[in-house]
Amino acid sequence: MIILHQDPEKAALAAGQLQDHQPPEPSPPASSDKSALLGHSTRRQRRTRFFRLSILTSFALILLIHSFSPYHFFSAFSPSGPPPRYRPEGNRPFRPRPPLSVDQREKLFLSVPNEESALAASRAYATHPHLAGSAEDFNDAKVILELFQSQLGISPPKDQPIFSAGTSASRNATLLLTTPHAHRKPTAWIDVYYPVLNTPKDSALHILGDDGKPIWEADLVEDGDPADEEAHKYRDAVPAWHGFSRDGDVSGHLIYANYGRKEACFLCRYDYDELVAGGANLTDKIIIVRYGQIFRGLKVQRAQELGAAGVLVYSDPRDDGFVTVSNGYTPYPHGPARNPTSVQRGSVQYLTMYPGDPTTPGYPAYEDAERQEGVNIPTIPSLPISWANAERLLEEIDGVHTGTDDERKLSVNASKAKIRLVNHVDTNVTPIWNTMASIPGHIRDEVVLIGCHRDAWVMGAADPTSGTVSLHEIIKGFGALLKKGWKPLRTVVIASWDAEEYGLVGSTEWGEDFTSWISDHVVTYFNVDVSVAGSRWDTYASPSLAHLMKQAALDIPHPTLKGKTLWDAKEDQGPFKGEQSAHIDSEYAAIYNETKRELRAAKTGILPLGSGSDYTVFLQRLGVPSSDEGFGMTSSDAVYHYHSIYDSQHWQEIYADPGFHRHVAIAKHLGLMGLRMADSIILPLNTTQYALELDDYLDKVESLIPNQALTSTIPDFSPLRKSILRLQSASLSLDEEKSKAEADFKKLLKRLPIPHHPHDFHHHRDPMRKVKNWVKSVFGVSSPSYEERRHIAILRGHVRSWEEILNYNLDELEKDLLVPDDEEEAFDMFDEDYEHEFPPPPPPSDGHGLPFPIRKFIKAAKRVRKANQKLIAFERGFISEGGIKDREWYKHLGVAPGKWLGYGATTFPALTESLTIDKNVTLAEYEANRLIELLNKLSNVIEA
Repeated sequence: MIILHQDPEKAALAAGQLQDHQPPEPSPPASSDKSALLGHSTRRQRRTRFFRLSILTSFALILLIHSFSPYHFFSAFSPSGPPPRYRPEGNRPFRPRPPLSVDQREKLFLSVPNEESALAASRAYATHPHLAGSAEDFNDAKVILELFQSQLGISPPKDQPIFSAGTSASRNATLLLTTPHAHRKPTAWIDVYYPVLNTPKDSALHILGDDGKPIWEADLVEDGDPADEEAHKYRDAVPAWHGFSRDGDVSGHLIYANYGRKEACFLCRYDYDELVAGGANLTDKIIIVRYGQIFRGLKVQRAQELGAAGVLVYSDPRDDGFVTVSNGYTPYPHGPARNPTSVQRGSVQYLTMYPGDPTTPGYPAYEDAERQEGVNIPTIPSLPISWANAERLLEEIDGVHTGTDDERKLSVNASKAKIRLVNHVDTNVTPIWNTMASIPGHIRDEVVLIGCHRDAWVMGAADPTSGTVSLHEIIKGFGALLKKGWKPLRTVVIASWDAEEYGLVGSTEWGEDFTSWISDHVVTYFNVDVSVAGSRWDTYASPSLAHLMKQAALDIPHPTLKGKTLWDAKEDQGPFKGEQSAHIDSEYAAIYNETKRELRAAKTGILPLGSGSDYTVFLQRLGVPSSDEGFGMTSSDAVYHYHSIYDSQHWQEIYADPGFHRHVAIAKHLGLMGLRMADSIILPLNTTQYALELDDYLDKVESLIPNQALTSTIPDFSPLRKSILRLQSASLSLDEEKSKAEADFKKLLKRLPIPHHPHDFHHHRDPMRKVKNWVKSVFGVSSPSYEERRHIAILRGHVRSWEEILNYNLDELEKDLLVPDDEEEAFDMFDEDYEHEFPPPPPPSDGHGLPFPIRKFIKAAKRVRKANQKLIAFERGFISEGGIKDREWYKHLGVAPGKWLGYGATTFPALTESLTIDKNVTLAEYEANRLIELLNKLSNVIEA
């Protein structure tokens, strides 16, 4: 039998620890002649049936009213909300603001994010540097904590809730959210992790003469033009360097390697392989590559594998589309083209091996953690440099290309002069701060997670402040709902992650810290990173979230064009289209057009997630459906100075988002998705869309086979195709089941009685009162006081959340609620006039058990619960404990960042790479069998 948790205040009252001045409890009349009261046997049977119905009706009242307060529970489902509340003092009724319906909640939320507030937040956050682990970063963490407290109605505790990760305070702040000990009101805290990070000390870059002495020295500091006030002020606040780069002083001849690709994301271009095939010897060379196409760390990794001494990475105007100086545009800050001195900082971690703290792979970076030698970081030094410096260095190479502009190839030429690269860094265990908040829901053990990282390489007006600004507006919107009495159906957790720029460190450490809890409870993760860096709205998500994402976008107005929606912004272009004669680099144009083609070919218009932001640990290690979105740069947008001092507030206000309409659009869309995921009875996860897309994944694998130099026969994927078909069938059946489950639940929910007047709980003719008290006594709960009965509709009670209802064992419950003979005297005081108000149902066929309406309601609730658990299990079903070959940290066999892509996604990654990288048919068959095993197991779960 389940014993319900008793409210502490009520327990104190029951124990006499609190003085409560109230009228004495009326005593029931004694029964002096039981046989006279019982009468005829038919009357006895009717009353027995009536008694059982009364018990279970009362039981439903206790579960629903005491658990959630009717205002919260019924406002979660009912378009009209619950009946009115009454004042705690006196008998005068009052009509408070009515609880919000679903439409009213969404309308209120969408009314809160606004341009003025977003602009003010951006000016507060984006006008100073906040590198991870710095004093400014810590201060920003506390500013976000104060935002949570002020907007979510959290009283700041005496001691700041800043907890070292791994301590009981830190662990309990998260783990207790899904237990009966969870706070009833929102909470906020900061978790402190201790990863190994590095910071720059000094650097240099020289061209050496024949005597080994410098004949040219690069200026590695961005110019900081005074026309951009903050960029000028902080021009050398954070020197240009690579996070996790190797300390070193090396010299060598310079070789150009284009994008530095090993596995091309488009057009089958393999830059390093092309150089090697052409006869280039990269041993002890300095490799110079341009940013773009793949994650920067992978450019360094492949150079290291080929024996290079060091790597230089620069930003090339050829990747700026039409907005170039050669097309007549003025450099920033006096125009939209690239400032030639701008430098892209960034991490060179080998992201596709594993993200997070290099020294604690797979487990959290506590202060006292046992540390390993990081194997996902370079062993050769690297530096980021500007186009101005790169242009001078490339002059030392006698031609970097051969062939025509349309069919150019990499030359294998090396510079005549040697280049000296110096990169000195300081590496230490460094505290970082994840700022967290929770809004408790009725269903405690289902959690919706929303997050954005906070740290930046310098000021980061786009990355990540634009995302933080959108999150800021979401928090304000949720705060407005809370002030109107909203309580989400599911618990909502909001995160401001730290150290994302180094390699998704804050989110990864939290994910590794709470692996089991996340796997058990988090139903979705909604990520935002860069809200605004251009004109086109870009979206990436698990296929199961695609329809939710699109529908929410169709409900949000276009940020700048009347009569259109946010979904239409996927086709937007920037304002700088140039003259008809404007030139665009042919390789860039081919890649850009292929990207657009692939997006348009996507059946949902939403692409799969690779890596490069905080969703990675949740989706690709733990199997949590995830999404990411933001306005990105197009070929006709002002140049986005990624990770530069010129990712500034001035650039954001003048070029990226004048008026801050796009910031607000992202806030509304992301918040609306979070609201719908939190408050829907059935989780809005479309598993059938996901299952159907698996055919596309396999089609893509099969399309790769003709281009691979395979050493044996083509693998047979028909058994895998059969397993996909079975999963599709199982998911279609789940669609039908979840629809019926929700409809039945809503139908039965409407039939449950709700008290309308406080005197219902103490009126002397209330025939239910003694029955209610008896039912409560079954669960170890003392009888309510006079005051408690009078205000039962607004008091919090003993069952604290929806899942307590759903987790009852029906068989045990029936045994507890069968009426014993000596309790039938409870009928003695009943007036037969009430019998017509509660007509009993036909007795169960076995003559025992729960009355039909209550039993059916509990079964309907369990049915909803079961459907939701299957929906949650779908993404989890792609997780393999064995992980992906050579990078076992990644466990999702459905999607992962491509081994040599980083940002870009590879679907069926282990299977795909067995062909494209290993070129091994036997391995491909093994990986296909692993997928078959996972999909069949998932089908079993869905069909159960």
